[in-house]
Amino acid sequence: MKVVLFCGGLGTRLRDFSEAIPKPLVPIGYRPIIWHVMKYYAYYGHKDFILCLGYKADLIKSYFLNYDECTSNDFTLINGGKVQLLNSDIHDWNITFVDTGLHSNIGQRLKFVQKHLENEEVFLANYSDGLTDLVLPEAIEKFYFTDKIAGFLSVRPSQTFHLISTQENGIVTQIKDVNQANLRINGGYFILKNQIFDYINDKEELVYEPFQRLINIEQLFAYEYNGFWACMDTFKEKQQLEDMFAQGNAPWEAWKHNKNLTTASLGK
Repeated sequence: MKVVLFCGGLGTRLRDFSEAIPKPLVPIGYRPIIWHVMKYYAYYGHKDFILCLGYKADLIKSYFLNYDECTSNDFTLINGGKVQLLNSDIHDWNITFVDTGLHSNIGQRLKFVQKHLENEEVFLANYSDGLTDLVLPEAIEKFYFTDKIAGFLSVRPSQTFHLISTQENGIVTQIKDVNQANLRINGGYFILKNQIFDYINDKEELVYEPFQRLINIEQLFAYEYNGFWACMDTFKEKQQLEDMFAQGNAPWEAWKHNKNLTTASLGK
């Protein structure tokens, strides 16, 4: 399946980084977060990517055009000159770079790349700043079983904040942590049939008008997941992911943690 990644936003809540580089290139360790997302999909056999570009698109293109496998992988330096890679990352990835506009929303960006998905009965799509330890083939299998037009990951919020209930006069009647509430959010990791394009009109945001149309005909599926999921919207969240990586506790690195999965289980 092809994987569409939305990576054209301004990333204003990560301003300290996004003024110099686009959010997809903000690093976790010595690799940008978009690499972690793509490596996750590639591990499960999905190596044909379409990048929906916008803000600072040239920097994302340059990153991959000048990608140095030696920076990310072990290698042997032979006679002080020739490099022999012991493993590699992106040698078998196909990446299509598409300028989808500086101020386009997600629905518009998806429509921009429709022509690149004409032969795809089902494809994957995602934001470029969300990480999870979800076993992807399980979600895909469930999606096929439900036979819906669109599906996404339903997760609990990763942020820490408090929900309150009040009377009309403002008197608080209840306060509790968001994690104690039965509250779930859209975590991305979309699985979409090509029919989705029949429900997206000009300038519409994917998760509003198009998804509402699917809700009306019972064609939208949410895969509830309670495992690890995190996004990188703020500097605090970036630092949390950085700390996890530095401590060797990066649950999203499926390629390191799921080595016993068989080829069949990966959907290859």
